[in-house]
Amino acid sequence: MIKVYNTQSRKKEELRTTEPQKVQMYVCGPTTYNYIHLGNARPLVVFDTIRRYLKYRGFDVMYVQNFTDVDDKIIMRAQEEGQEAQEVAERYIAEYFRDAEALHVMKADLHPRVSQHIPEIIEVVSSLIDKGYAYVKDEDVFFAVESFPGYGKLSGRNLEDVLAGARVDVDTRKENPFDFVLWKGAKPGEPSWESPWGMGRPGWHIECSVMAMK
Repeated sequence: MIKVYNTQSRKKEELRTTEPQKVQMYVCGPTTYNYIHLGNARPLVVFDTIRRYLKYRGFDVMYVQNFTDVDDKIIMRAQEEGQEAQEVAERYIAEYFRDAEALHVMKADLHPRVSQHIPEIIEVVSSLIDKGYAYVKDEDVFFAVESFPGYGKLSGRNLEDVLAGARVDVDTRKENPFDFVLWKGAKPGEPSWESPWGMGRPGWHIECSVMAMK
């Protein structure tokens, strides 16, 4: 029997899979604006080790690790270097694979990229708006944290405790200081896609959620 730590229950529990002897793993990969550093490398090695162990124990493992190739940091780096954002992302994706190989980290079965899943992201954001979990302000879409009673259940902290000791970016358009952006309206010179809310791009929080579901 294999036990894993459940962040929600705060205890070790028996590993139970949705299908017998099959494991699906989604691991958050790097934001491709620079070379990976030690902090990036650690989870890559850790989750690769977990994958290898599960395969050793006889599990059929589907291992997915994304590349965040649409992000503020990539846009900033592209502006500094006088390149297109996608050129910067492609360069550091190639560097990632070189570093991962040097660490003996196996490639994932799938390496999805944010730029390849814009339609799915728009679909999910639209669904959250329809269900009352998100709202539109100008050409931006925000997630309403108070609409989700389970928000914070994994960290074990409630919004009141966090608000008391945190610094939060002030945006007067937010209904709650902790609301976060799901879709950002386009600014001049930034990569953007057409959406029901105007030209724009996804916010960081929604990207892995959509790719994991996909």
